[in-house]
Amino acid sequence: MQRSVVRAAASLALAGLAGAVLTAAPAQAAPATTTALAAAATAESSVGGYITRTEIIERAKYWLGKSITYNQGASYPDSDGRNYRTDCSGYVSMAWHLSTSLNTVGIGDSADTYQITWDQLKAGDVLNSYYDHVILFDKWEDAAKTTFSYYSFGSTPVKHITGMSRYASTIDGHPNGDYKPLRYKKAIDGGSDGIGMWDPYNHYFHLRNAANAGGNDAGDFVYGGDGMVPLSGDWDGVGTDGVGMYDPSTHMFYLRNSANSGGNSYEVNFGSIGDIPVMGDWDGNGSVTVGVWRPSNHTFYLRNSNTSGVADKSFVYGDDGMIPLAGDWDGVGADGIGMYDPATRKVYLRNATSAGGNDFEFQYGTVGHKPVVGDFDGDGKDTVAVWMPNTHVFSVNNQNTNNTADYEFNFGGDGMVPVAGDWDGK
Repeated sequence: MQRSVVRAAASLALAGLAGAVLTAAPAQAAPATTTALAAAATAESSVGGYITRTEIIERAKYWLGKSITYNQGASYPDSDGRNYRTDCSGYVSMAWHLSTSLNTVGIGDSADTYQITWDQLKAGDVLNSYYDHVILFDKWEDAAKTTFSYYSFGSTPVKHITGMSRYASTIDGHPNGDYKPLRYKKAIDGGSDGIGMWDPYNHYFHLRNAANAGGNDAGDFVYGGDGMVPLSGDWDGVGTDGVGMYDPSTHMFYLRNSANSGGNSYEVNFGSIGDIPVMGDWDGNGSVTVGVWRPSNHTFYLRNSNTSGVADKSFVYGDDGMIPLAGDWDGVGADGIGMYDPATRKVYLRNATSAGGNDFEFQYGTVGHKPVVGDFDGDGKDTVAVWMPNTHVFSVNNQNTNNTADYEFNFGGDGMVPVAGDWDGK
């Protein structure tokens, strides 16, 4: 499963004058904060269930350094005593915590895997040679994504290989061109979201890697212009969130893959005057793309790529005065949509991006609260938190229920707009 990343309080900041050039600038002093409670940890996976990328790598390491003989007719237990076949695909099956040991054909044909691009590879994905071999991707070793490390059980013993060029003619003894990058649908990023603030007065982002009290360890920088709306999302599918801006006057989206530096990675014209931006991974491919909700006809228009064009899907949902939301409410890898009604503080969430009923309905917050979506405890599911503009207090609830907040903390300042995102990919 690919964790979603909508987390823009996009619909909350429609104010201001003309747009401005998107630029970077030196940092300034951070807003004041106070102490708060810490977030919860992620639980271990069950057999065949959703599993964090961190756990996949930890499971892969369990066989590393052991004197396990490569043998397609034998098996070896994982840390819980469950046996898996001692070959390349059995090793990947063990790392993914599958209920059975697949072969390379089975991994390629599985309904629980799908093809991605080389640039989208991240920990726990695989490079699969359909008839011959599979290796478990560990991480990119350089910002340009030219070298990487991986785990392999192609011969005795299990190996961790570093410094491999993505352009090498052979990888682990097999032709480069035979490999396809694949993603396991039940793999979740597992990193918890941090929070942030965008100040419309001076266009500063103030980002924090955790959703609790603390300093702005993810950066303070200028981005955006007057009247724009702050956004956040994993635009390129690499596992960390960048920031973005939406200009209501031109319905232009400006998206940056980095959370704190660089120019615009995407510039997308989508929607119409009066639309409210809403961002999500609508097709479950790991990348967050543009969308809008049109208040005049209560219609969502969603696009599966960050390019200008017509909507890939549209449907009616919501009502007058509501605020559109999006997030992976059920942790299945694709974002659903939702609505927050400021008048009643009712939250309506739907797991799918299509016509249908609500999968969650609950009341949260008080009059004046602004909704902020994120995976604040790293369990792979997005929940709806709220922020109070006059007290600057975040109230985080890690379940989409009527429960009171799991914890609260102070962050931000008057007139600011809250956002959330996995700025560091951890």
